[in-house]
Amino acid sequence: MEQVILVDELDNEVGTMEKMEAHRQGRLHRAFSIMVFNSNREILLQKRAKTKYHSGGLWTNTCCSHPQPNETMEDATARKLLQEMGIAPPLTFSFKFIYQTRLDGNLVEHECDHVFTGLFDGKPQINTEEVEDWKFVNLASLKKDISENPASYTYWFPLIINHPGLVIGDR
Repeated sequence: MEQVILVDELDNEVGTMEKMEAHRQGRLHRAFSIMVFNSNREILLQKRAKTKYHSGGLWTNTCCSHPQPNETMEDATARKLLQEMGIAPPLTFSFKFIYQTRLDGNLVEHECDHVFTGLFDGKPQINTEEVEDWKFVNLASLKKDISENPASYTYWFPLIINHPGLVIGDR
C-alpha cells in the first residue's frame, strides 16, 4: 500500500499513513505539483484518467503526486513525471503552499504542495492508466477557460497557476 508523509503546518514530517486513509481523514501530507512549459511559454496540461481515485477526467498541471517515505522530492518528481508523462526535463523548485478541499468519493485533499517547474519542447508519451489526454496551452487562454469553466479543472490547479510565486521561464 502506498504511504504518504504526514506533516505539520511548517512542513515538518510527523509520520506516515496509507494514502487513501490520509485522504479519508483529511490529514495534512506532503505532495508535489509539476508545471512544465515549452519555449513558447505554453503549459503542458494533462487530463486525469477517469479511473483515478479522485478528480478523474479533469484537466490539471503536468503531473502531481506524493513523495514516498525516505524518497527525496527530486527523486519523487522525476519518478512520477517519467511514469505519467514519459518525460524527464530538469525541474526547479518554485514555491510551496497548503490547501484543503473536499473531493469526490468523500475524500479530503489536505496537502503541503511543493510546486516545481520545467521546460520541455517535445511530445509526451503518456501512461493511459494515469493520463487520458494532454495539450500545450497558452496561459492567457488557459486562465480565461478556467474562469469560464472551473468545473473542468482540478481544485488545486487554479491555485497554482495564479500563485505569485510561480516562475515561468526567465520571468
